[in-house]
Amino acid sequence: MKLIKSVLLFCIITCLSNCKKSTSETNVSQEIKVEKHTDASGFKYETVTNDPTGLRLYTLENGLKVYLAKNEEEPKIQTYIAVRAGSNYDPKEATGLAHYLEHMVFKGTDEIGTQDFEKENVLLKQISDLYEQHKGESDPDKKKEIYKKIDEVSQEASKISISNEYDKMISSLGAEGTNAHTWFEETVYKNKIPTNELDKWLKVESERFSQLVLRLFHTELEAVYEEFNRGQDNDGRKAYAAMLEGLFPNHPYGQQKTIGTSEHLKNPSMVAIHNYFDKYYVPNNIAMVLVGDLDFDKTIQKVNNTFGQFEKKEVVHPTLPKENPITSPIVKEVFGPTAESVSLAFRTDAIGTKEEKMLTLADMLLANGNAGLIDLNLNQKQAVQSAGCSPTFLNDYGYHQFYGSPKANQTLDEVKDLLLSQIDKLKKGEFEDWMMSAVINDLKLNQTRQYENNTALASAYYNAFIHHQDWKDKVAYLDELKKISKQELVDFANSFYKDNYVVVYKRKGEDKNISKVENPGITPVELNRDKESKFVQDFKKIEAPALQPKFIDYKSAIKETKTDSGLQVSYIDNPNNDLFDLNIIFDMGQDHDRKASLAAGYLDYLGTDKYTPEELKKEFYKLGINYSVNTGSDKTYVGISGLKENLDAGLALLEHLWSNAVPNQETYAKYVDQIAKGRQNSKLQKGNILWSGLMNYGMYGDNSPLRNIYTIGELQDINPKELVDKIKQLRDFKQRIFYYGKNVDAAVASINKNHKIKGELLDYPEKTKYIEKETGGNVYFVDYDMVQSEMIFLAKGAEFDPNKMAASRLFNTYFGSGLSSIVFQEIRESKSLAYSAFSAYSTAQEKGDSNYIYAYIGTQANKMPQAVDAMMNLMTNMPEAEEQFNAAKEATLKKIAAQRITKSNIFWTYEGLKKRGIENDNRKEMYETIKNMTLSDLKSFFDQNIKGETYNVLVIGNKKEVDIKALSKLGEVKEMDIDYLFNYEKKNEDIKL
Repeated sequence: MKLIKSVLLFCIITCLSNCKKSTSETNVSQEIKVEKHTDASGFKYETVTNDPTGLRLYTLENGLKVYLAKNEEEPKIQTYIAVRAGSNYDPKEATGLAHYLEHMVFKGTDEIGTQDFEKENVLLKQISDLYEQHKGESDPDKKKEIYKKIDEVSQEASKISISNEYDKMISSLGAEGTNAHTWFEETVYKNKIPTNELDKWLKVESERFSQLVLRLFHTELEAVYEEFNRGQDNDGRKAYAAMLEGLFPNHPYGQQKTIGTSEHLKNPSMVAIHNYFDKYYVPNNIAMVLVGDLDFDKTIQKVNNTFGQFEKKEVVHPTLPKENPITSPIVKEVFGPTAESVSLAFRTDAIGTKEEKMLTLADMLLANGNAGLIDLNLNQKQAVQSAGCSPTFLNDYGYHQFYGSPKANQTLDEVKDLLLSQIDKLKKGEFEDWMMSAVINDLKLNQTRQYENNTALASAYYNAFIHHQDWKDKVAYLDELKKISKQELVDFANSFYKDNYVVVYKRKGEDKNISKVENPGITPVELNRDKESKFVQDFKKIEAPALQPKFIDYKSAIKETKTDSGLQVSYIDNPNNDLFDLNIIFDMGQDHDRKASLAAGYLDYLGTDKYTPEELKKEFYKLGINYSVNTGSDKTYVGISGLKENLDAGLALLEHLWSNAVPNQETYAKYVDQIAKGRQNSKLQKGNILWSGLMNYGMYGDNSPLRNIYTIGELQDINPKELVDKIKQLRDFKQRIFYYGKNVDAAVASINKNHKIKGELLDYPEKTKYIEKETGGNVYFVDYDMVQSEMIFLAKGAEFDPNKMAASRLFNTYFGSGLSSIVFQEIRESKSLAYSAFSAYSTAQEKGDSNYIYAYIGTQANKMPQAVDAMMNLMTNMPEAEEQFNAAKEATLKKIAAQRITKSNIFWTYEGLKKRGIENDNRKEMYETIKNMTLSDLKSFFDQNIKGETYNVLVIGNKKEVDIKALSKLGEVKEMDIDYLFNYEKKNEDIKL
């Protein structure tokens, strides 16, 4: 479903007395063109007039594109290194190659990650030759023998290599979000770094991209295969792949999955991977994107001094097959354990075409999260469980995808027909004329919010590079949409949407196409944590300019005023634009009243004595205002957001709904049916079962907040008027207000005018308390049809103590989270037992609650016993690595130093602190504590808070594959009924032993 976005509807008419002057000046000011510049050092760059992002686009002599933009809000730089190299260009006999290469680029070079590359390289050459033999051998027994030899030589090579040196260096900078991704036409490498660490980041990255060394290859290959297994357990991915296969029977979009095939993954060629790197990883096929607190002239010099030294090479991407038109519906089916759904997709022209513009508008008219045809006719009227659409545009083609989930007793074909009926309405022009400009302004507002965020803006830049788009065209894009008339769009819809689609039915059932492989029996490789390459030693000697942390005095940063009726208004000025966010806050929620969230959800489907539900949505959309009523466990928020000039009208409309909502029995019956179907769907999601159902049961047992719900029968017996009255009576309870935006006086005046309070406000009902159970000796197991198995070890710790926050943060960095953590290195890098493994000491969110220790493993069922042993050993005996500790400490301090809490986050962060009983910015105390901590201190924290804990073990997996006997060593195994976990049905026997 699209994110619900606010709309900006321009209605300002230029004053007639200034018409002539304004018109001529506006034409000049709004002209969008490329301007060329040369800086003081001779570097040439381009800008675009009226570009709200302030991009400078450089092209170095070797062809490297460098996108630079400045934002000084925080002392950080979002970095992307984008390569025009993706799965489209994988050799047909080696699919998955680009993605696997992405993993290997983290392994180092002849200078990073080795003690003696000359000796190591001899062994790496042997391993490469063995893989070529393995690939060419067809006899299974002989392949196993070759693999054993690969394992043996890899073990020897690992004695010379040094694991995770890249990750350790990048982490030591205080970098965040270190990762990469591969898709059809791209591989993108990501970091967000403190601005003072740019020189060191460039040094590491320029070395990393200078050459490829395929060390620790077979363990990483096994990790990639575990990633492949995760995809096999993801019904959404499988349905998506089927859709692409139908749309693109010839093109790699549909014929080459980014992850690759099982057969290709198990028979890799190191030679082919080297060839791919040498062909595509060249400067004239790469863009560097840097957005944040930077100096343009100094930054481009630094980039040129590093990446500018790479040698330019000719790059020729392969010519890919063309597709024939689809002339009749193509039907695909996918099976799996999750809820049924249907999707339709129409193949489109490529990015940058006229068709892209037409479909962008068509998509927003169909579904914008508020007032689109699908939003109003299907979701608002509860004609389906859920529905939506979204377009994707790529270099050669694109697709417009529609998706829907059925209500109870509704067929997938009925949902499909309803989706098609909304397309028919578009083709008939059955939407108001004002919607054309409204959706463009909605896109404009979304863009404004996107460009405020460094990461989102940097993503827009690298996407422009990958898709060969001129930034000028991106700046002019929305203006180009304005030129399209309603009739043009209707004509286009009639010519585009025909029986030329692919339909994918995702049905519930067994997937008979699952690939299963045996555990290859990898010998754990050496990590050599105590070793360092000369590159790392020299890297550590480089001094970066100091970056001092900045802490917040919340009581001065958050201003206070009052309304005429005495309501407290906390406010923060919006320094960037004319957007606002207004929240009326009630410090009571689901734990105070079980009907609170039920009533809030019901309100969204109601109209008033003046407006139907659909008309109300349109009225908000016209104003460019989003409204919401949300209930959490202990808070309820009634809010609006949008353009400041429409605050008063938006608040008046919200108050009208609040005061005049009309209950409707038929709507309520559908609402209850939707809740019932939602419960049935949610209990089929393995992630929901593990992280919600089992986790809550592991913490609370039978009496959990998750299980404290109404049965469907109880919901059916509720009079909907009672829920509407509950919402209306909400304003009688104690409340406070938070406003983020400009001109607080105008906002308060609007509150005084529209939000009327009568008499003394009521106290909140008593809050339900849930007792956390002691952990240990229990294994709660759910049988689920899946390839992998997933497991959480959960232990209740001590009551929340703010004095432990510093040590827990450093512990998590060192031990349990991130690519260079102990858990990741041991479980994945050394032993290749899981794709995903992590651990954390989790501090409670509320004073008086308990902290928790947890550890997670997701892996093949046949690796689970080994993975469990490895994890439990770590949770009992923390490895002590002085250098790794120092790096973790440095990284944690730098992250705190570079963190800036700004804008509305100041208020919401303070809300979270107060809930924990903290009245000040405790980061200052944490910073000083961490600065003085030693490895011995961390070991003491581990011994006192983690070592010796007893765990409830939460497991989801296929009972036919999971070793129940091995699980029984961890505690009493109890097979849980999913309905009982969520309390969806009352059962006499809740647990099967």
